[in-house]
Amino acid sequence: MDADMDADMDADVVIVGGGPNGLMLACELGLAGLRPVVLERAPGPGTEAKANGLLGQVVRTVDRRGLYERLAGKPRPEPSPFHMFAALPLNLGLLDESPVHTLPVPQPRLVQVLTERAAELGADVRYGHELTGLEQDGGAVFADVSGPAGTYRLAARHLVGADGGHSTTRKLCGIGFPGVSLDRITRRWGEVTVPGDRIDPATGGLNVPGYGLVRPFLGARTEHGGFSFAPLPGRPPTIATMEWDRPGPDAPMTLDELRESVRRVLGADVPIGPPDGDGPHALRRLTGGNNRRAERFRDGRVFLLGDAAHVDPAGGQGLNLGMQDAVNLGWKLAADVRGDAPPGLLDSYEAERVPAARRVDMYARATGALLAPGDDVTGLRELFGELLAEPGTVRRVADLIAGTDVRYDMGVRDPHPLVGRFAPDMDLDGARLAELTRTGRPLLIDRTDDGVVAGAAKGDRVDVVRAAGSSGEGATAVLVRPDSYVAWASSSARPFPAELDELDAAVRRWFGPSA
Repeated sequence: MDADMDADMDADVVIVGGGPNGLMLACELGLAGLRPVVLERAPGPGTEAKANGLLGQVVRTVDRRGLYERLAGKPRPEPSPFHMFAALPLNLGLLDESPVHTLPVPQPRLVQVLTERAAELGADVRYGHELTGLEQDGGAVFADVSGPAGTYRLAARHLVGADGGHSTTRKLCGIGFPGVSLDRITRRWGEVTVPGDRIDPATGGLNVPGYGLVRPFLGARTEHGGFSFAPLPGRPPTIATMEWDRPGPDAPMTLDELRESVRRVLGADVPIGPPDGDGPHALRRLTGGNNRRAERFRDGRVFLLGDAAHVDPAGGQGLNLGMQDAVNLGWKLAADVRGDAPPGLLDSYEAERVPAARRVDMYARATGALLAPGDDVTGLRELFGELLAEPGTVRRVADLIAGTDVRYDMGVRDPHPLVGRFAPDMDLDGARLAELTRTGRPLLIDRTDDGVVAGAAKGDRVDVVRAAGSSGEGATAVLVRPDSYVAWASSSARPFPAELDELDAAVRRWFGPSA
């Protein structure tokens, strides 16, 4: 890195957007020793419960960074034994191990925890500061910013747009956002009160006389739309509906409008009232939706992640995808800023995350089709219901929901089954892998008989962990990237010289030669 150029920088990385995705990236960069600046145009942290929690692999990802206990109040996540796919029951008990994890947490609480962690790691979060322009050359990005005290310019090595579906960053870079708009669907939701005798003590679900039990967080579909009940901890419960061809009036959303929507969808009344406690409380209507993906996730030294890069109406998938974007990108940007990134490392962000976004796009389209009204859709759902009695189908759908079907190309011929996948949970002589990944450093897990793999790991790029026994898929040695994806693995008690050569190549490919 050019020392004079670095001295002229105001920040290592500027992050535009202080939502969960931008804050997660700030945490990742701080963990790697960088001091990012986060620009958030809102005057303070978001207080609206836009999301009801985390779903899928992102739950394990926050565990790998020591954030799960802060969010959940318990030490480790447990897989879910039951879930829904397009309001169809998904019996995850048919599988040896469920890949689906859930973490009910209101978005304001998620933002609070991520903000606190980012501050601990040295991030500079600036509320009321908005990106208005940007330029870049071969060595820096220059961001024009409007803040409470006026306008100013920031120089940084990189800039990341985590500023949502209407991303200013994306527009300033001239990056197209093709896709389709869905204008038939209207979603309504609000934080409410419901009579205590309507809550099922066994499941925590909502009993609706004339309809039946609606399980918490799982949703229901009728011929007239969708309905869900989300009793979030520390918040009033949320009731939500989804209808086709039922746009609302131009006036603001009201509880009466929500009540009427519930009656149309369920064919029964739910006695909802205004929420207790201090607000603000959610009461919103959203007509339409989008399936869109940016034409590219990178423009020189500018990157896009989260909704700035991809949007879809698949409930629960946005944060699963966007926060993993942040974890994928963070360590790569840090390596580039430090000057030790191997060739092509930054290019791998788009190469790996575009396919992941495509999977979610497919999920959104499939669930949208299965939730639509009509007798033909009902027939399709009956067929799907039969297919979901088969463990193989349940596994395929569960992996899609969780995001565990994503496998990165690690550039290895005939790779081990673990290579390219999220590293499985494993016990390392009493320590969980999730406890060792909290440094954000690459790890080489060596469980060979005589530690031959640890001995072959030369240099300072990777932390070596010796342990007994084998890990997932019978692996005796695993190279884990900072984002918890496996770059190399072996199942040999004493790996062959060719395998050790592949290990050395993998270390160089992802982390560069030793200093």
